Amino acid sequence: MSRDLGNSPGTPVPPPALRASRPGWRDPRLWLGVLLIAGSVVLGARLLAAADDTVTVWGMVADRGSGTPVAAADLEVQRVRFADGAALEHYFPADQPVPEDLVLTREVGAGELLARSAVGAADDEPVLEVPLAVDPQRVPPGVEAGSVVDVWVSGADRPALSGVRVVAAPSYDEGFAVSGTRQVVVAVEDERAADFERALGKLEDPVIRILQRS
Repeated sequence: MSRDLGNSPGTPVPPPALRASRPGWRDPRLWLGVLLIAGSVVLGARLLAAADDTVTVWGMVADRGSGTPVAAADLEVQRVRFADGAALEHYFPADQPVPEDLVLTREVGAGELLARSAVGAADDEPVLEVPLAVDPQRVPPGVEAGSVVDVWVSGADRPALSGVRVVAAPSYDEGFAVSGTRQVVVAVEDERAADFERALGKLEDPVIRILQRS
């Protein structure tokens, strides 16, 4: 009795095994992968470029009052990003020096960008810097460079100097504790300065008082 060792009738024949093959260079899947990678690289580069889309402009190191001359020591470079590129025109780019002979026309805070609208040309009228030795109790603590003050002298019924700008006002601790006075330097036109000196010369022991204008 013989037995058929082959497949019996009606038994399904399994399909031949398929070997995995690498896609050829003509395979559209390969080109799709290349396009996806290239797109990711381009998108990443654009995102990095946008992240560094900043400019450098001049900002203020410390608080400065109206009338203060703009000096290089008062400026620092700040890197900022403007939503509107045209906004840069309202400030001073840090790759260029700030024009000379500018003064602040309003108070500017520390860290604030130096806006073109916050400065103006210095007064062309010649002035003298007049130093005043004042009792610390007779000068407001808020007086600083850029402040506008009235200078009163004892015995007078009106200010000896009215509406003058302070160009320097070192704090009492900066070297004046020994003398007991605080120095305040004001800018005064030549003629007014001469009148002020003559008025002081007529007094034996003048007492100066500073009143700050707000």
